Amino acid sequence: MKRPRVLIMHAPGTNRDREAALACELAGGDPEIVHINQLIAGERAFADYQMLVLPGGFSYGDDLGAGRLWANDLYHRFRADLDAFVASGKPVMGICNGFQALVKAGYLPGPDIPQQVTLTRNRSGRFECRWVRLRPVLDSRCLFTQGLDEDVLCPVAHGEGRLALARTGTTSTLWHNGLVALRYVVPVDPAQAGQLSVNVPVREHAEYPYNPNGSVDDIAGICNRAGNVFGLMPHPEDHIFPIQHPRWTRGEQGGMGIQLFRNGIRAAALFV
Repeated sequence: MKRPRVLIMHAPGTNRDREAALACELAGGDPEIVHINQLIAGERAFADYQMLVLPGGFSYGDDLGAGRLWANDLYHRFRADLDAFVASGKPVMGICNGFQALVKAGYLPGPDIPQQVTLTRNRSGRFECRWVRLRPVLDSRCLFTQGLDEDVLCPVAHGEGRLALARTGTTSTLWHNGLVALRYVVPVDPAQAGQLSVNVPVREHAEYPYNPNGSVDDIAGICNRAGNVFGLMPHPEDHIFPIQHPRWTRGEQGGMGIQLFRNGIRAAALFV
């Protein structure tokens, strides 16, 4: 079967594109890292790809806010092409800085909830780099998290990752419409920290440092109503091999982020 082509968009300051490309390749895709200038010049076209990934980094040095200038490019330079890509149902994934750009360009959680969700400075007031535990929300519309039966372990590395809302009712809107895809969790029983089944009981709220940025309702990732546009702050591309598990030398394994990419590639294959 022909591998779906994956556009890994590279903007000035992006530094996680190679890791994202490797994850997509291992998941069965045919990734290509494409600089934003190649798209502007018409050397590459969104329509030639079946999946889009906006990787992490510090696009444009985070001037004017994390992801803001990249979001301006998405909205003003590529809006027609990106709108068509999203409307077709092709999968789109934004990781960390890519998530910030999708939110600030209005693609997450979507045009029907404009400018009511943002990603802003961590409550700790500093850059956070640590491993977190993510639980897929079972009734989410997100195609990337479908069928996951265990929590995902992966690191975060950001200073502006706190999901904040402009209106108090927006939280219930996200949950009611199945737009919350992942949340930060911590097991009730510390002895179960190594057990990754989604059936392991977790606390009602994941306090810092388990929720590293103070996101409302411990939300780590969201999607649009169609479920094909997905963004998350943590880095699943940093846990795609068993030996990347932080306790692999002690025999612990599982919780890899590769399944998120496999689900995306599986959806992208429908467009080949």
